[in-house]
Amino acid sequence: MNPDKIRYILNILFLVGALASIIVYLAVDDKKIFLYVCGAAIFVKLMEFFIRFTNR
Repeated sequence: MNPDKIRYILNILFLVGALASIIVYLAVDDKKIFLYVCGAAIFVKLMEFFIRFTNR
């Protein structure tokens, strides 16, 4: 698969995760769930970041 396509998909997943993080933060009283969702979104962004800089 093309690295640019993988990066595009990971960026879309990050944006969805970031939006879900905001919704969970505002809607749920338990902030532990927010940390898990936000951590997953950050992990996806880090994967995209490493793909961007290793394929130069």
